[in-house]
Amino acid sequence: MKIRDVQFVKSAVKPDQYPDYAVPEIAFAGRSNVGKSSMINTLIQRKDLVKTSSRPGCTQLINFFLIDETVSFVDLPGYGYAKVSKKIRAAWQPMVENYLTHRSNLLGLVLIIDIRRDPREEERNLARWLISHNMPFLVVLTKADKLSKTQQQKRAGAISSQMNRNSGEVILFSAKTRVGREAILDEIDNLITWYEGGTEDTD
Repeated sequence: MKIRDVQFVKSAVKPDQYPDYAVPEIAFAGRSNVGKSSMINTLIQRKDLVKTSSRPGCTQLINFFLIDETVSFVDLPGYGYAKVSKKIRAAWQPMVENYLTHRSNLLGLVLIIDIRRDPREEERNLARWLISHNMPFLVVLTKADKLSKTQQQKRAGAISSQMNRNSGEVILFSAKTRVGREAILDEIDNLITWYEGGTEDTD
């Protein structure tokens, strides 16, 4: 998957604010401070189109980006940051669940986990929800450069087991070294190709 043109489309909170295009959509979700924005910027090869912050919990909207006018990347709000107000935390779950449930052109989700941290209940709950709704998802372990090769493999195995995923469904990623970028884009491309093939069969 080669990315040439990227446009920020809009931010939204509820369905009537979503973009009205019907291109295939890939969502990105993860805990606050997991490196989600840095990962998306690395994927699209833009330094700061997706805003990063030293203060976790800053992304409180659903942000839509159009890639080459053929696919949309969607940056979902980070979750699990204790210092964010209870009111904001309470609003995040229904906002994201509403998007995941009702966005008809959503093909799959990239679930982002810091390789140094064990998955928490939020990650496991989200994975269970995705499985129950037959939503394809890919687990990406960020900040891989913080660990040695041996530690990376050990942590990848442990997290794969905790998330009930096969090793091939977990990708190691580093925004610093860009390791994993092509593998993630290949998986997204494969999903889009599968979707478009299925769409053609039903016409």
